[in-house]
Amino acid sequence: MKGGKRGQQPAKQNAHRLNGEIIGVKEVRLTGLDGESVGVVSLNEALDVALTAGVDLVEISPNAEPPVCRVMDYGKFLFEKAKAAKEQKKKQKQVQTKEIKFRPGTDIGDYQVKLRNLTGFLEDGNKVKVTIRFRGREMAHQNIGVDVLNRLKADTEEFALVESFPTRIEGRQMIMVLAPKKK
Repeated sequence: MKGGKRGQQPAKQNAHRLNGEIIGVKEVRLTGLDGESVGVVSLNEALDVALTAGVDLVEISPNAEPPVCRVMDYGKFLFEKAKAAKEQKKKQKQVQTKEIKFRPGTDIGDYQVKLRNLTGFLEDGNKVKVTIRFRGREMAHQNIGVDVLNRLKADTEEFALVESFPTRIEGRQMIMVLAPKKK
């Protein structure tokens, strides 16, 4: 049976070719350590420049004529690139949908607590799914559930937009989705 160890991924191929991997060209356009252009030099001369500086010769643009190479510390370059990508990912905000459940008979105290939680979710930039659940004979009084949703809509109108308002009952529940207003 052929194959390597189970669960092991093949080694990633570097996006850039380094030092001795740059073959098939006689001349390269060289960029120095500080980022300024040195000019078109022979490959051996570029390798010597990198070797004397104690860093790597990295092929940046292989499709250019002649290929563009840069003298740099490749390990540091990869670290800085990974650090920048991590920082970029940290700045992205995932919008989540939070859910708050009500019943047609939710009393004023519980209503205020749930409303406070709902406003907190909206201020954090999350969407909120408000669910009114009906049990037993509450199904006969769906207008009470609509009244609760209308009251919520009125209480949150200064900082929330109604994305969807129920026109009819779905199963044993009504669902309204609120999104935060853009500031």
